[in-house]
Amino acid sequence: MSLSRTQLLEAAQQGDGTAIAELLEVCQPDLKRFARRTCSNAEDAEDAVQMALWSLYRKVGALRCVATFATWMFRIVERECFRLLRIKKYHDALDELDESDMPAASMVPTDLRLDLVRALERLSPPYREVLILRDVHELTAPEVAAQLGLSLEAVKSRLHRARAQVREQLLNSGYWLKDGAPEIMEKNGGNDVL
Repeated sequence: MSLSRTQLLEAAQQGDGTAIAELLEVCQPDLKRFARRTCSNAEDAEDAVQMALWSLYRKVGALRCVATFATWMFRIVERECFRLLRIKKYHDALDELDESDMPAASMVPTDLRLDLVRALERLSPPYREVLILRDVHELTAPEVAAQLGLSLEAVKSRLHRARAQVREQLLNSGYWLKDGAPEIMEKNGGNDVL
């Protein structure tokens, strides 16, 4: 297929799988050059390019104007480079801390841990999966969406519902009764979040 980028993009927007594959191949060298200049290292540059290509593959049909395609792709790479840089700085800062500088982790009471495990077990698999990836494994919402093949909106919706169900089950378990939380919630109209 020897089409121009504009023709490739238009065909890809219509769902032509061959055009999408060729567009991915055509865009990759430019994105890699840009990523090498923008990211802090070669690994991050590769990751940023892969994220951009994945976004192109998933969202090419939603692109409204062919003229904004290049800007859109380079912006995705740039954001991903900066996100990876922030993560690296955060982890480097943690690595530099001495153990004596780190705050002591508070012990989570055993009965709370058991109630939490029971609440997680009662969640339906789609909700449990999103909650564990986001809150336990600490993936970002876009990373969870990419891993599960869901839209970002679906991840956010499932996460919200899962957290609400866990919160409700923890309140119903009786663990919070000794802290007086239900009385506080009743006095404030039930609008407090635990």
